[in-house]
Amino acid sequence: MPNTELKTIYLKDYTVPEFLISHTDLQFNLSADDTLVQSKLNLRRNPDCKKISPDLVLMGEELSLVSITLNGETLNDTDYTLDAETLTIHQPTNEFVLEISNRINPASNTALSGLYESNKMLCTQCEAEGFRRITWFLDRPDVMSTYSVKLTADKQLYPVLLSNGNRINAGELDNNKHWIEWRDPFPKPSYLFALVAGDLACLKDNFTTSSNRNVALEVYVEEHDLEKSQHAMQSLKNAMRWDEKAFGREYDLDIYMIVAVSHFNMGAMENKGLNVFNTKYVLASEKTATDTDFENVEAVIGHEYFHNWSGNRVTCRDWFQLSLKEGFTVFRDQQFTAHQTSDAVKRINDVNMLRTHQFAEDAGPLAHPIRPDVYAEINNFYTLTIYEKGAEVVRMLHTLLGEARFRRGCDLYFERHDGEAVTTEDFVKALEDANDVNFKQFRRWYSQAGTPVVEVVTHYDADKEIYTLSFKQHCPATPNQSFKEPSHIPIRVGLINGQGKEITLAKQQTSVVLELTEPEQSFTFEAIKSEPIPSILRGFSAPVKLRHHLSVEQTIHLFQHDTDPFNRWEAGQNCFSTLIFNAVKALQNEQPPSALPQAFIETFRSLLQQPLDDLAYQSLLLSLPSKAYLMEQMEVVDINALFEAHRFIKHSLASSLKDLWLSNYEQFHHVNAGIKPQEIAQRTFKNVSLSYLMTLEDERVTTLCTNQFDTAQNMSDQIAALGQLSHRDSAQSTPYFDAFYAQWKGEALVIDKWFGLQAISEKQDALDGVKQLLKHPDFDIKTPNRVRSLIGAFAMANPLHFNAADGSGYAFIADNIIALDAINPQVAARLANSLSRWKKFAMGRQNHIKQQLSRIQSHSGISKDVLEIVTRSLNA
Repeated sequence: MPNTELKTIYLKDYTVPEFLISHTDLQFNLSADDTLVQSKLNLRRNPDCKKISPDLVLMGEELSLVSITLNGETLNDTDYTLDAETLTIHQPTNEFVLEISNRINPASNTALSGLYESNKMLCTQCEAEGFRRITWFLDRPDVMSTYSVKLTADKQLYPVLLSNGNRINAGELDNNKHWIEWRDPFPKPSYLFALVAGDLACLKDNFTTSSNRNVALEVYVEEHDLEKSQHAMQSLKNAMRWDEKAFGREYDLDIYMIVAVSHFNMGAMENKGLNVFNTKYVLASEKTATDTDFENVEAVIGHEYFHNWSGNRVTCRDWFQLSLKEGFTVFRDQQFTAHQTSDAVKRINDVNMLRTHQFAEDAGPLAHPIRPDVYAEINNFYTLTIYEKGAEVVRMLHTLLGEARFRRGCDLYFERHDGEAVTTEDFVKALEDANDVNFKQFRRWYSQAGTPVVEVVTHYDADKEIYTLSFKQHCPATPNQSFKEPSHIPIRVGLINGQGKEITLAKQQTSVVLELTEPEQSFTFEAIKSEPIPSILRGFSAPVKLRHHLSVEQTIHLFQHDTDPFNRWEAGQNCFSTLIFNAVKALQNEQPPSALPQAFIETFRSLLQQPLDDLAYQSLLLSLPSKAYLMEQMEVVDINALFEAHRFIKHSLASSLKDLWLSNYEQFHHVNAGIKPQEIAQRTFKNVSLSYLMTLEDERVTTLCTNQFDTAQNMSDQIAALGQLSHRDSAQSTPYFDAFYAQWKGEALVIDKWFGLQAISEKQDALDGVKQLLKHPDFDIKTPNRVRSLIGAFAMANPLHFNAADGSGYAFIADNIIALDAINPQVAARLANSLSRWKKFAMGRQNHIKQQLSRIQSHSGISKDVLEIVTRSLNA
């Protein structure tokens, strides 16, 4: 058994900190293998703490103590107690100054938490509990302090020295050293501290705020990446302007900095005034980045900038409140991206991801509320539930209140709690108080785990011209929550008549929001001249599973006529799902699948003959549901039958409409290689057409694909072609992968794509190929991006081979979880999530997965990050 002990932390045990820190002064003498940290903390007893003469307990890990003084007096060994995780000062006075000197070794910090080295650069990651790996501190989010920081380093190795706040002073020293002082006047918790030291190039610009303040903008990258930073800079300016208009939030410091780092556990970090980013979400050029990369860069830049208010100026009291900042900020970045691109496409993509991955999390052993009440390792709670479901909960509040009233509530929230560490309760209370409403029942969304199921039955009384929608709601049991109270669910609905026209409802609107609050509840509509087809949950107005049994003909009618973009797409997806699952049943019974309904084919023909203004949206209408989403709809996953059925449906549409797919491909093949929305949409539409055509295994189509690869003027087209070729046998695909590598071997983010496409290949020897790639000179297990692109992609995006019947995929991932855990527990734990859904499979695969989970659990010295995941998975 492992010798790691899991210490459980409960929300109910929260107590206020015994001490507060009014100001923190930090001095760093920076070196890769030996950094001296000197801290000076102005501390005082917290008047809200009722303990009498408490000890001061500071958190610290992997630190080497040099000295401690209190009010200038050196402490004796009897004045404090030091262990592996804490430094305890015994019964200090009510107000005092504590000075600590300690040493750390950034180069040996492969966990990438605290201060570490990345490509000869020194940088930090302090959320959630990384600051304690820099110096001893009250490392909890409800202790907020102002900071002054002095960085001293070798001028040649580290010419750029950055930290939070504004630059105050700088100077030169002997021995080729220099120093810079920074001061952040805004109180912040330690998780928002940051420093960066390195030899970096800088793209500079400026932004004039709505109050006419000038803000310096600086994006720092390695010299060879400077030309790829323009899009990040423009994205930042777009986000700053949008936040002023949409939420009235203006930036507060004199400078805003972004630094791109190659080794990073997350996407980015919103440290006050100094955002540290994974290079993946900063660097973009048309040659090296796909259209999706460009959108993601802007979205993540926006997300981290929006945190300046929803996370920094107002932060979370404790880590149980993580969704307070993350769910709210994800909602804000979703609104921003929708404004910048296509509202319909953004909403569909967000819901697609939510239902495919977060719903799976809600249905598995790792399910938790968006405000958890217990955890063992906080790093394991940076989940889709906290982020994406958290955003959906905020969106429901927006739906219930409307745009103007929601904004009024947000304004009150920021005004009331500026400079404070607060809770999700404080956020909801501000919305209530600003609008004189009661969200008592709605609060259950914060405390209850799981995805509610909403069932719908309809009734039409032709004589009275009354149409009734009757709803039932229930939420399945989840770990530690067997009983669920009914939720407050906003359901946006519309009614469509037999001629495909919207029926006018209340207040001359064609959509209304129904508020489902009871276990069973009915709503009636009067003066309905004929029985309509209901369009329910428009815009995906609540994160629920809708059970509404429509015929294929009714669903196709909605697919053809629904004016709600989401529900029109949803109708098409439901058609696809029905046809695919019918094909699965036939294959399981060793029968040939039925031909596609002609009405469905004709609907596709119409879409291909008359392209919409929004080709990006049309591309989604034409796309099949992902296999990962379909797996979650199956009670017991039959992976082989699912893949064969999926391929059959796609091939049927490709062969039935081959000429139209070809003509659309050719029409949009030679579009400009720009990143304007229309250019991106045309490329997307073209590459969807290519993906259908490639199912035909037609020599002419294969030539189109290889020509696209050879002549591509942008990364989207080249990756789309290579992705199609990746599923062909090695004789066909290897020359193109070799050519791609030769062309891009100096571009790390592009080579990540090269690894990733091979990891998700459906060809029979895909796992053998992945194992060989582990030995490739460009694979580095210490680089999270590279691990995610190869090992992570295989586990998360290659369900066919990861779920091989012989268990080889599970064994491969378990081997790498164990290897990674000794290097970077956070990355290893996220990989371990892939083994949590073992109950979705038949007994043979279940046994293979449980065997690997048990092997990981029993490994000596396993981290608490990984141990928590595998233990909860096994206890399902």
